[in-house]
Amino acid sequence: LLISYTTNKFPSEYVPTVFDHYAVTVMIGDEPYTLGLFDTAGQEDYDRLRPLSYPQTDVFLVCFSVTSPASFENVREKWFPEVHHHCPGVPCLIVGTQTDLRDDPSVREKLAKQKMQPVRKEDGERMAKELGAVK
Repeated sequence: LLISYTTNKFPSEYVPTVFDHYAVTVMIGDEPYTLGLFDTAGQEDYDRLRPLSYPQTDVFLVCFSVTSPASFENVREKWFPEVHHHCPGVPCLIVGTQTDLRDDPSVREKLAKQKMQPVRKEDGERMAKELGAVK
């Protein structure tokens, strides 16, 4: 998500992140603002290291893939509790990624074999409301 946003290109392959930092300038009205964007590893091995990047965060984007119900559940079970523990009161947005694959037949078939389905938009909106995410 961050690579696509900051470079206007879609990466050809997925490279797992440990810690990446991107900077991009955006115009708000006539004023330029520099956004510092941090992508941190979700693996359990980094649970103690990851919060070191949280101080002075103005907003969190908590992302999940709509093709991965497990990543969606991690929003509630892992990410929101962690963020609110370390940065109470900082706004969070929930972002569903890979929405273009929600109706992809091969994705649906793969999930159906596991008795699952892609995360529906309504489910994401419901969770955002339950968790008090910013809209």
